[in-house]
Amino acid sequence: MSLSDLNSEQRRAVTTRRGPLLVLAGAGSGKTRVITFRIAELIRTGTAPDRILAVTFTNKAAREMRQRAMDLLGKGRKKVKPEISTFHSLCVRILRRNIERLGYPSTFAIYDSNEQESIARNTLRDLRVGSESLRPGDLLSIIGSWKTKGVRPDRADGVAQNDREQLAAMAFGKYQSSLRAAGALDFDDLLLCTEELFSKFEEVRRAESKRFDHILIDEYQDTNALQYRIIKDLAKDHSNLCVVGDDDQSIYGWRGAEVQHILGFAKDWKGAGVVRLEDNYRCREPILELANTLIANNRNRHDKILRAFRKGGEPPRFLRFESETTEALEIVREIEGKVSPEKPDRVKLRDIAILFRTNEQPRAFETELRRQKVPYVLVGGQSFYDRKEVRDVLAYLKVLANPKDEVSLLRIINTPRRGISDAVVETLLKRAVAAGTSLWTELPAAVSDGDVPHHAGERVEAFRTLIDRYRAALAAPEVRYRDVMMQLLVEIDYKAELTRAYSKTPGDAESRWESVGEFVSTLETYQSKAETPSLREYLDDTALSGREDQKDDTERKAAITLMTLHSAKGLEFGHVYMVGMEEGLLPHRRTISDAGGAGIDEERRLAYVGVTRAKDFLTLSYAKARMKWGKERPEIPSRFMMEMRGQNDLARKAAEAAEKLFSAEALALSGGSDPRNKRGGPKAAAASRTKAAVSRVTAAKGPSDGTAVARATSASKPKRVAAAAPRTPRAAAGSRTRKL
Repeated sequence: MSLSDLNSEQRRAVTTRRGPLLVLAGAGSGKTRVITFRIAELIRTGTAPDRILAVTFTNKAAREMRQRAMDLLGKGRKKVKPEISTFHSLCVRILRRNIERLGYPSTFAIYDSNEQESIARNTLRDLRVGSESLRPGDLLSIIGSWKTKGVRPDRADGVAQNDREQLAAMAFGKYQSSLRAAGALDFDDLLLCTEELFSKFEEVRRAESKRFDHILIDEYQDTNALQYRIIKDLAKDHSNLCVVGDDDQSIYGWRGAEVQHILGFAKDWKGAGVVRLEDNYRCREPILELANTLIANNRNRHDKILRAFRKGGEPPRFLRFESETTEALEIVREIEGKVSPEKPDRVKLRDIAILFRTNEQPRAFETELRRQKVPYVLVGGQSFYDRKEVRDVLAYLKVLANPKDEVSLLRIINTPRRGISDAVVETLLKRAVAAGTSLWTELPAAVSDGDVPHHAGERVEAFRTLIDRYRAALAAPEVRYRDVMMQLLVEIDYKAELTRAYSKTPGDAESRWESVGEFVSTLETYQSKAETPSLREYLDDTALSGREDQKDDTERKAAITLMTLHSAKGLEFGHVYMVGMEEGLLPHRRTISDAGGAGIDEERRLAYVGVTRAKDFLTLSYAKARMKWGKERPEIPSRFMMEMRGQNDLARKAAEAAEKLFSAEALALSGGSDPRNKRGGPKAAAASRTKAAVSRVTAAKGPSDGTAVARATSASKPKRVAAAAPRTPRAAAGSRTRKL
C-alpha cells in the first residue's frame, strides 16, 4: 500500500482520521479506492480492524470493499477484519442481539417480497378489501413508504392522504400483527426496529455505538430518514464519521432517499471537513463536458466540476428517428456492425449497454436483437430466489430454522402432496387463531383432539415428525447442511414432484431440478467459508442478497446489456446508448408538472448518471413519434439533450410544451372541456397542441456547434442512420440531418 498512488485530494480524504468528514466523490473519481485506502490507513496507524465499521448498500459492494481493503494490508493482517456490510445486514446483527426488548424472538425470520405479499393478500381478504380498491403490491408499497419515514400503524391514519391510503392505514396494523405473530420482520422493519431500539433504549444505543471508533458510509446521498438517524445514533459519541457520496447522483428519492442528508452534512456535524474528488478517470473529455453542462442546471447542489483525466475522444452523438421501432432497428443494426467477427477492431459484446428510463422501453430492442441474433441480457429479470422450486426448498429450510414461520409452513405442509387438504389446513388455522398461538404449536393438539379426520391427522403428525427429525439433524455438531438437505429432498421425493408438475415439459422439470441442486450447493459454499456457521445466518444472508438486482449477469455473459438508468448506477461501459430521450420518458411524465422542481432535478441527476456511465462513446436518441394505446403520438425531445448542449432557451420551450401537452391530456382523460376547440373537444385540442409544440421545439435552430441529430426515414425498409458503424452504409437520399 502506497499513498503516492493517490492524487492530492484522495490522499487528504484517506489521511484525515479524526472528526466528521464529507468526501464529495464525483462520478468515476475513485470513490471505492478512497474508502478502501482509508480503512487500510486507519488500521496501519493503530486502529484495531474490528473497531472500524463501513456500510454500503449492496452485498456486492461490501464484498469488493472488504477484499480490496484486505489486499492493501497484506496477508499478515487478515485474521481480525473490519466490519463491512450493508445497512440491512448491520441492522440484522444489532437486532439479533437486542430485539427481544421489542417483543420479538431473537430467531426472527426475514420475509422477502413474496412472503410479504402473501400476508398482505390475507390481510386485505380478512378486511374484505377487493383488488379493485387496493392490491397487495400497492398496500406493501404504501406501508414501505411509511416505514421508511418512521411512520408506525398508530400514526398511519393521520398521514393518509387519499382513499387508497386510508384503506392501507386500516390494513397496516393487521399486517404488522401478522408479521409479529409469525416472529418475522420485513425488510423495512430491519431499519425501523433498529431505530426504535436506539430511541427507546439508550443503553442499547450506547453499547452498539461503543463497538466502533470509526464509521464510514458509502453512497451517503442514497440514505433514507431511518438510515440517517441510525448513523447519527452510532456516530454521535465520537463523531469519527466519514461519509462518501455525490449529490449529483442522488436518484432514489422515489424509495425514500433524501439528497438533503449529503447537502446538509456540514450543518449536522459541526467542524466537518469537506474533500472534493473532481478528477474523473472514466469518461473521455467530450462526454464529461456534456455531463458538467447538464448538471449545472440543478440549483440545489454542492459546487463541483469534474475534470477528465482521459483527454480527447469522440463527441457524443444525438440521433433522431421517426418512431421507436426505427430507433430500435437502426441502433441494433449499428451494434451488429460494431460486434461483427469480420471487423478486426470489433467491439466486445459486454462493452455495450443500452440504457432506458422505463421498463416498457426494451421490448422493441429485444425484438430486434433476437431478430439479428445478437446476444443480450436484460438486467433486472426474475431473481434466482423467485423460482418456485427454489422457494419451496428455501421454505423447508426456514421452517427447520423456525417452525413458527407460518408463511413458509403453509407453503410446504402439502408440498410435495402428502394428503393434507386445504380443508384440513383451514381447520388447523382456525384452531391457531382461536387459541392465539402459532399454527405449528397447534398441530399436535389438533390431531389428538380429533379436529381433523383420522387419516389426515396421521399425515399431519407424520409431517410434524419429519420436521422435528430434520431440525435435530441440523442441530448436530459438525453437521453438513448440504447433506441433511439432500437427504430430506430424497425422503420427500421432491424430484418426482417436479416431474409430476411439469410432465408435459420434461426438459423444464429437469432444469428446475438442476436449480434445486444449484441452490443446495449454496449451503456448502456458505458453510465452507463461515467461521461459525449457523442456519439462521445463512437464511439472513440469502434473504438480504436475494433482494439485489442481477447486475452480476453483466460481468459473466458475453452479451449486450439492456438495463434501466437506475440499475446502471455504479457501472461503466465503453459504448453507451441512452434511448428514448423524450419528455414524458426522461424526464418522466409524473415529474413534469412538479411545482417545486425537485422531481425534475432528480430526473436530471438520472440523466447525468446515464451520461457518466460511458467511457469512450455515447449516443443519445429519441423518436419523433411513439405508439400510445394503438395510436401514433408525436413526441417532444427531452429538455436534457438541449441542456447538455447549452441550449437552455430551447430546453425551456421543450419544458413548457411538455407541461401544456400533459396538462391537456389529463384534462381530456378527466372529460373536461376546452373552449379553444369546441368542435373536436378536449382530445382534439390536446392533439392539436401536441403537434404545434413538437413543431416549435424541433424546428428551432440551435447554435452552429457542428453536433447534428440524425433523422432516419420511416419508409417500409428503414434507411440507415448517419454516423453508424463502419460496416453500415450512410443514410440514403431522403434522410437528412437537422440540429435540435
